[in-house]
Amino acid sequence: MTSKYTVDSPWYRSLNRAQWKALVASNLGWTFDGFEVFALILTIGAALHQLLDPSEYKYIPFYAGAVIAITVFGWGAGGLLGGILADYIGRKRSMTLTILAYSLLTGLSALSWDWLSFAVLRFLVGLAIGSEWATGATITAELWPDKARGKGGAFLQCGLPIGSILASAIWVIIGTSGPGAWRYIYLIGVLPALLVFWIRRNIPESPRWEESNRRRRAAHDLRRQGAALKGEDAALVRFTLVDMFAEPAVRMRLLLTFVMSLSITIGYWGVSSFVPSYFGSVATAAGLPAQRWVGLVGLVQNIGALLGFFSFGFLADALGRKPTTFLYYLMCLILTPIVYLWVQEIHLLLLVFAVYGFFIGGVFSWTPIWLPELFPTRMRATAAGFIFNAPRLISAIAPLIAGTLIVGLGGYGKAATIIGLFYTKGKPLPEADLHEEVAKIAKPPSALQAATVENRLVHVRPRRAGSFPSIPAASD
Repeated sequence: MTSKYTVDSPWYRSLNRAQWKALVASNLGWTFDGFEVFALILTIGAALHQLLDPSEYKYIPFYAGAVIAITVFGWGAGGLLGGILADYIGRKRSMTLTILAYSLLTGLSALSWDWLSFAVLRFLVGLAIGSEWATGATITAELWPDKARGKGGAFLQCGLPIGSILASAIWVIIGTSGPGAWRYIYLIGVLPALLVFWIRRNIPESPRWEESNRRRRAAHDLRRQGAALKGEDAALVRFTLVDMFAEPAVRMRLLLTFVMSLSITIGYWGVSSFVPSYFGSVATAAGLPAQRWVGLVGLVQNIGALLGFFSFGFLADALGRKPTTFLYYLMCLILTPIVYLWVQEIHLLLLVFAVYGFFIGGVFSWTPIWLPELFPTRMRATAAGFIFNAPRLISAIAPLIAGTLIVGLGGYGKAATIIGLFYTKGKPLPEADLHEEVAKIAKPPSALQAATVENRLVHVRPRRAGSFPSIPAASD
């Protein structure tokens, strides 16, 4: 029977209402995360001016780096927790819990009374933010068809700059309303809690997860009955965080993608965290109102990032994951010294920051697009959450190091250029599918198993640019 949609049909015709709703929910969750994260970057200076004693104002870059580092550390820890939860209790339930948690904790941040209480609350918010991404990326990848998955992952990741743009726009409006203006933006962050009710009524659970969960329960039943487990059953009863390191092929993919994620995470948090402070100093030197121009550069940079995320998905589906990722890495490395050392005129600098945002933000799109295609359903959210968020446990020191370099070197330019060198560490993976590597190291299968595996590999051979990889099935 011929499919309703031919190979030449527009990609969006292959999507149903449930798939679009899952993307909308994931995108909104990440949008509110983006709002929350960028609100911190925009308001950290104003908040510390109110929370610190005036005698400590000269150390604000250090305190700002410490608060951001603590937030990023919480984000990393939360990402590990969220991925594990999504693999065990389901994608949908995990998403509702994490959105509710970070909404309420964001509102509590507005009640901070000193920098330490602010830092503690930011850590808790970071825990909740980190938990949300893995769930959204996984459910989108599992529900969207192969032909459109790159675009779906990019649309999901677009939520981060959309949220940042909203935070910038709100800060432009309220940033000059007084020393306590930073508290208002955190009170607004309570609103995403309302999204939970919509998700519970409108978003389906991932059928892939439901099948994997059924198999996991069956494997646990066999173990309770005293059966000796092997193969898939043995893997299903392993704790997912341990399971990632058990198979050599999976372990190699895990380590390679971890290094890639670590490099862009250190680069982003070490360089971008101080964009508002740096641009504010340029505006002050030009005799312009710093807070308004800080809001403008945040708006412009995140519009660039939004376009960068969006473009990545189409390029990844057309050219392949590997060349697209490499291009974005290279441009991040090239643009960092241009932005911080060579451009000084404020209007031109504003334009350059838009281009910078296109690449330094857009480069993160490889994670929701490529990662789910590399790991089986039973551990997909755990692996994606680990790779995307665990680097933050290490890169949490990047803002702290950058703040120390700024104070020690007497300026932003050299410090940002040094941190920006981490973009050279990213090395894209080969595009051969994981299952081919597993097949090479696996024991000889039975005739029936061999036929089944060969059937699957028809769809996941090393692909040409423009063809579309399948994600590993629940039984893999």
